Amino acid sequence: MKHDELGPSKPSIEEVCRKTWEPLYRFIYYKVQNREEAQEITQETYIKAIPYFRKGRIDSDKYMGFLKTVALNLIRDSWRKAQRRGTTIEFEAIQPLDSAVDDETGLSDQRFLIEKALDQLNEEQRTVIDLRILKGYTTGETAKIMNKTEGNIRVMQHRALQALASIMKRLNENGGTRNER
Repeated sequence: MKHDELGPSKPSIEEVCRKTWEPLYRFIYYKVQNREEAQEITQETYIKAIPYFRKGRIDSDKYMGFLKTVALNLIRDSWRKAQRRGTTIEFEAIQPLDSAVDDETGLSDQRFLIEKALDQLNEEQRTVIDLRILKGYTTGETAKIMNKTEGNIRVMQHRALQALASIMKRLNENGGTRNER
């Protein structure tokens, strides 16, 4: 039964990859916050998962959950390896005053503006952005969580992103200090 759904043929595996790569990549990127590392882990995830798909060991409705589990294991392995290796720091290359002041101020300003803009969205818009973009859930998963149709989720996400962009533009023009509510 499971063999019939995916089978050992290449197109079926390609179809699974085509349907799952984007939400899987977003999920991994959310965890590692590094584009190159997310791409590598996404590839490794498929390399490890495809033999299980070919053997029909995974139900087709559980592909995404299985891929996320494999990805999490790879991420944890990566973190353990990095922890064992430790970090090498070249003290001569560090300019303590420049890096400390510039990075902290810029990052905290950006975070403040984003949080302020998110606060101005309505509850459903914040939830859609949180689930779809920050946590990497698929449209279908988000629809189930929010008890909506997938079409509603796509429209809500589109409108939420438009509203967020508009709010961010206003905040940037006003220096982020004016209360827009």
